[in-house]
Amino acid sequence: GCSHLCLLSPKEPFYSCTCPTGVQLQEDGKTCKAGAEEVLLLARRTDLRRISLDMPDFTDVILQIDNIRHAIAIDYDPVEGYIYWTDDDVRAIRRAFLDGSGAQTLITTEINHPDGIAVDWVGRNLYWTDTGTDRIEVTRLNGTSRKILISENLDEPRAIVLNPVMGYMYWTDWGENPKIESAYLDGTERKVLVNTSLGWPNGLALDLEENKLYWGDAKTDKIEVISLDGTMRKTLIEDKLPHIFGFTLLGEYIYWTDWQRRSIERVHKKAASRDIIIDQLPDLMGLKATSVTRAEGTNPCAENNGGCSHLCFFTPQECRCACPIGLELLSDMRTCIIPEAFLVFTSRAAVHRISLGASNNDVAIPLTGVKEASALDFDVSDNRIYWTDISLKTISRAFMNGSGLEHVIEFGLDYPEGMAVDWMGKNLYWADTGTNRIEVARLDGLFRQVLVWKDLDNPRSLALDPSKGYMYWTEWGGKPKIVRAYMDGTNSIMLVDKVGRANDLTIDYKDQRLYWTDLDTSMIESSNMLGQEREIIADDLPHPFGLTQYSDFIYWTDWNLHSIERADKTNGRNRTIIQNRLDFVMDILVFHSSRQDGFNECAQNNGHCGQLCLAIPNGYRCGCASHYTLDPKTRNCSSPSSFLLFSQRSAISRMIPDDQQSPDIILPIHGLRNVKAIDYDPLDAFIYWVDGRQNIIKRAKDDGSQPFTVMNIRNQSQNPEKQPHDLSIDIFSHTLYWTCEATNT
Repeated sequence: GCSHLCLLSPKEPFYSCTCPTGVQLQEDGKTCKAGAEEVLLLARRTDLRRISLDMPDFTDVILQIDNIRHAIAIDYDPVEGYIYWTDDDVRAIRRAFLDGSGAQTLITTEINHPDGIAVDWVGRNLYWTDTGTDRIEVTRLNGTSRKILISENLDEPRAIVLNPVMGYMYWTDWGENPKIESAYLDGTERKVLVNTSLGWPNGLALDLEENKLYWGDAKTDKIEVISLDGTMRKTLIEDKLPHIFGFTLLGEYIYWTDWQRRSIERVHKKAASRDIIIDQLPDLMGLKATSVTRAEGTNPCAENNGGCSHLCFFTPQECRCACPIGLELLSDMRTCIIPEAFLVFTSRAAVHRISLGASNNDVAIPLTGVKEASALDFDVSDNRIYWTDISLKTISRAFMNGSGLEHVIEFGLDYPEGMAVDWMGKNLYWADTGTNRIEVARLDGLFRQVLVWKDLDNPRSLALDPSKGYMYWTEWGGKPKIVRAYMDGTNSIMLVDKVGRANDLTIDYKDQRLYWTDLDTSMIESSNMLGQEREIIADDLPHPFGLTQYSDFIYWTDWNLHSIERADKTNGRNRTIIQNRLDFVMDILVFHSSRQDGFNECAQNNGHCGQLCLAIPNGYRCGCASHYTLDPKTRNCSSPSSFLLFSQRSAISRMIPDDQQSPDIILPIHGLRNVKAIDYDPLDAFIYWVDGRQNIIKRAKDDGSQPFTVMNIRNQSQNPEKQPHDLSIDIFSHTLYWTCEATNT
C-alpha cells in the first residue's frame, strides 16, 4: 500500500513506507507528498542543486542540466516552476524546471558579469544586475521585451531583490562607495537606504511579512537588518562570517553561502541561533530559499499584464506600462509601437534615445565602455549609430539595440569633435580639433585618407550633402567660420565668416538650408547653402549646443536649461520642451529615413572604385587610403613604393618625404608598447619592431593585420636580463639581427 518505496523491516508490520529524497511521508504512513514543499536552490559554479527544507537531513540533489560553466545568481518562479540563473562564463541568463528539464537560454547579448537576478512572479518580469555593464535591466520571463532600467551612478551592482506587492526593488553596490538602494520597479524614484559602514554587501534578502531588509557583508563580516525605509539599522550576526556570498530568506530563517568555510548556514532571524546545512562543499555561489508552489501576494499587473502590450511595472502609485528597446509608448500609455522617427543624443558616458513627442521616456541604448561620447550620426540602411569618444579617442558603431559594438577608428585621433556618415558612398567623415585634420574612411574603418590638413584652424562640426557632393564644416580658431568643400576635400571656400563658435552644423535637405548654433552669441542661425540669406531663428537662448532638423522643426539642446527643445524651423516659434533634466548633451539627431534620402553614383557598386568613392558636384572621384596611389584605368590602389617609417613610444607612423600633399599617418597596429626600434621587409611587406616593455620582437602588416611575435627573447635565453635595443633585416638572406644593451652583444 506504499505510494512510492516499500522497505522490509525486522519488526511488525515487517515493512515501512518511505519517500524519495527530500519528500515527506504523510500522516497515513503510506502516502508521500507530491514533492518537497520548501527547497533551497543552490548555484555551485558548474552545477545547480536542490535541497529539501522539509526534511532534517538536508540532502542535496544535483539537477541534470548540461553546459553550466560558472553559475552565480539564482532565483525561482513558483508560478511556472522555473529556476533562473546567471552564468558568468558563457555570459548568459538561463532557466530550467525544478527537475532540470526544459533548459532554455534567455539572454546572451550585451551580458558581461551578471551577478544578481530576481524574479517578479506577479508582473512576470526578470531583473538582473551586471557589474560589467554597470546596469540594472529587465525582460519578460521568457527573455523578450528587454529594457534598461538604471544605467547611471552604478559602480559594482550585485544582489537584487523585489517586492512586487509594494512595487519596489532593492539592490546592493559594492563599488568604491558601497551602498544599498531602492527604487520603484520601473527604475524611478531611486533612493539610497544605506551608505555608511559598508564593505562588500554581497547578499540581500527581503522579509515581506515584517517589512525588513537583511544583507550580508563579506568585508565587515556581518549580517545586518534595516526597515524598508532605511531606518532601524541593527546587527544580527558579526562572528565567524569569513566571506558571505549567496544570501536568502524564507520563513524564520536566513540562509547564506560562505566561500572560505565552504558551507551553507542558516540563522533564526529572531533567536539568532545558527545551523550548518552543508559543510565542506566548494565553489558555492548564489542560493534561493523558496516555496515550490506557493506564490504570495498580487498586484494589478497580474491580470492581463495590466493592460500593457509589453512590460507592466507595478509602483506604489499605479501600474506603469513600458516598452523594450526600439519601441515607444503610444498616447494611450499602454501600447508600444515601432516609431517612425526618434531623437538620439550623446551625453557623457551614454547614448540615449527619446521620442519626438512624448516627454519623460529617455532610454539609454545598451552600449558598454562609452566614456565621453561626442559627435553622433547614423546609417539608416543597416540601423546603426556611429559616435566619437573624445576620452577613448575612438570612433565606434553599434546597432540601435546596442549589439554589434565595435571600434572602427582607434589610432591617430586626438579630439574628434565632428563626424558625419556618407550614407550613399558608405564612408565615414570626421573632423579632429586636436590634429587639425578632416579625414575619411569606409564605414568599417578601412582605407583611411586625410582629406584636409592644411590651413585648418580647430575644425569642429561636420555635415555632408552626398547628393550634391559637398561637405561643410565649422572652424573655432582665431577667425571662426563656416567652410564648404567637395567631398574629396578639394575646392574649399569660406561661406560664413562673421560668426562665433558655430556648432552642430545641420542641413535641411528639402529646403536646402544650413542651420547652426552659435555658442558666442547664444543664437540659432540659418542660411542658404552658399552662406547667404542669413536668418536668426532663435536668440533668447541661455546656452544652445546640439542641433538637428527634421520635417518642419529644429531640435536643440541647452546646457543651462538641461533640456531638449523643439521649434518651427523658419521662425523659431511654437517652442516645446521635449525633455528636461539632461546634463551635457553633446550631439543630437533625428533617426529617420528622410534624413538619408537621395542618390549619387557612389551608391551603386561603390562607383566601381577599389577603395573609396568620394562624391563631388555632378560626379565622383575614386580615392585611396593615405599614401596609396590610384590607377586611373583600373580604379584600384597600390601601396607606396618609397616611404619613411618612424616610431614613437606607442605608435609607428609613416610619411612620404617627396609628397607635400600627403601628411604623416599613424599606422593601425595594436599593442605597441615602448617601441625601441623598427625595420621593414619590402619582400614580404612586414614591419618589424622591438617591444621594450616585453623584450620581444614582433611584426605586422602596415594595416595592423597578421601580427606575430617573431622572437621572445626571454624564452630563448637562460639570461633573463637580455634586452633587445635595435634590429636590422638582411632582406637577401632573410635574416634578422638585433643588438642587446644588457649583454653588449
